[in-house]
Amino acid sequence: MPLAKYTFKPGINREGTNYSNEGGWFNSDKVRFRKGKPERIAGWEKNSLNSFKGTARSLYSYRDTDSTSYVGVGTHLKYFVKEGSTFYNITPIRKTSTNSITFAATDGSSVIVVTDSSHGAVANDSITFSSAVTLGGNITADVLNQEYQVDRILSSNTYEITAKDTSGSTVTANSSDTGNGGSGVDGSYEINVGLDVFVKGTGWGAGTWSAGTWGSTTAISAVGQLRLWSQDNFGDDLIGNIRGGGIFYWDESSGVTSRAVALSSLGGASDTPIEALQVMVSDIDKHVICFGSNPIGSSTLNPLFVRWSDTESASDWTPTATNQAGGIQLSQGSLIVGALQTRQEILIWTDVGITSMRFVGEPFIFSFIEVATGPSLISPNAAVNANNRVYFMDRGGFYVYSGSAQRLPCTVLDYIYSDLNLNQAYKCFAASIENKNEVIWFYPSLESLEVDRYVIYNYLEDTWVIGTTDDGFTRTAWIEAPTLDFPVAAGKTSGSDTNFLFNHELGHSNDGSDFTAFIESSDFDLSPDGERLIFISKLIPDVEFRDQYSTGDTVTYTIKGRNYPLESLSTLQTINVTPESTFINARTRSRHAAIRISNTGSRYGWRTGDLRLEIRGDGKR
Repeated sequence: MPLAKYTFKPGINREGTNYSNEGGWFNSDKVRFRKGKPERIAGWEKNSLNSFKGTARSLYSYRDTDSTSYVGVGTHLKYFVKEGSTFYNITPIRKTSTNSITFAATDGSSVIVVTDSSHGAVANDSITFSSAVTLGGNITADVLNQEYQVDRILSSNTYEITAKDTSGSTVTANSSDTGNGGSGVDGSYEINVGLDVFVKGTGWGAGTWSAGTWGSTTAISAVGQLRLWSQDNFGDDLIGNIRGGGIFYWDESSGVTSRAVALSSLGGASDTPIEALQVMVSDIDKHVICFGSNPIGSSTLNPLFVRWSDTESASDWTPTATNQAGGIQLSQGSLIVGALQTRQEILIWTDVGITSMRFVGEPFIFSFIEVATGPSLISPNAAVNANNRVYFMDRGGFYVYSGSAQRLPCTVLDYIYSDLNLNQAYKCFAASIENKNEVIWFYPSLESLEVDRYVIYNYLEDTWVIGTTDDGFTRTAWIEAPTLDFPVAAGKTSGSDTNFLFNHELGHSNDGSDFTAFIESSDFDLSPDGERLIFISKLIPDVEFRDQYSTGDTVTYTIKGRNYPLESLSTLQTINVTPESTFINARTRSRHAAIRISNTGSRYGWRTGDLRLEIRGDGKR
């Protein structure tokens, strides 16, 4: 019986049926294509053993003039700067209460009622208490004088926290806890937290969970929405912005234990923006730019208004005849979705198109030209620079921009958009791995509130692959920067809500544990019309084991089959291939066959070549 060589077309194709894509690949997870052949992706491990609070949807990396490396991490609860292996909380303080806070405890309960007039807090806000004394029993000064998160808002003057000791264990009050904590208790309130889920509304967002009369008809609040940070360095310092909220400045010279402050509090501040949708520092003349901002003289955010500071100044925003501060309202669309700095221009996506912003110098400073009508962004973070181009995702497809916007032909388009949770679309984000020639988009599937799917586009080979975030691959933000040794992503560990940074393209494991990678072909048959059944009697694998492998390591070839396209595929035979395998005797019979190549491991990689099967016709029934 003759051997038949099967060379499958590169990339995953889900635009037709499994049967109509004969000769191609149909499904995958944790694989990529290189030189037209599928291989297991590289692994990942924790960037640091230290975790941080909240879901990070923004990362930014830079070095100061002394070559100290920082990573800014914006989460829905806080803002951190990572130096070395430590995350430092630089979240701005919005309010300080002095000599005004009292506590009330109940015997047998760990709940403490905090009274502070017009506290302005919402659930999950962080407050640090100081100068408190014991309540008389288990609730000691050490228990009170630390950082707490608000459990529940009772009124505009009261809220609840859960008592804990310095190790984080719950403390229960006893009958002696009758005091109020002293007459001079102070509290430092961090800025209000945002949401970890997108809430539709008629404006910028909906009220924060458990705040006031949450769930009823209330005014729209900018900070009560999915928390998205934008950030950029201004020299050695950092500027951060909450989408639809405040703009903050962190002075690196004050040290990593200092807090960021409102931009308006800087010395010499003049007409600084109150709110913005996104912030950026221009690469020419060092202007701070706000996309979607309040115009001078107004406290209301205009979602199409672009403002910029004077050159080399983060504090001077008043346009004069002797400086370069200014602003302009875009004429296209109704709001700015996102902006990205590219070579020689800044691209601004509105809800109906793209505007190019270029530095032109005096007297206009920046020019604005509409370069595309129609394509937009599905989320503020859905665009990325790679290959000297910009790749982005909108609500109907994928695009590349290199002077003009061109739609990318996509062989998995319907698969993605028919299973995309558009209600959580603002969680979609783009990433790149330039040494692999890849752009990645992470997105939430239809039944998920969090990112649980990804698609990879290899722009040199023009191939697409799909996958899931199973096996510890849940990611919420990603950055590839020259200051980093590896691409770094934010994510959660498997089965938990603990957040870490992870180095990617490193080793072959899920942070020391196994993960599963597979690729599965579409159906193929023997005769042109698919009438005859086929009998597979021998399989000659062609697979390269990579890096630290041993004789016992395996890659599994699974032969699947069915007789009709609408039948479910059945597993006909499972074959474990080792580095010493030559050929494997098989015994399978079906009208259509498919091959799945997979392994679950953590020590080695693999790359497939061409497959040879010994096949003969075997009748019609």
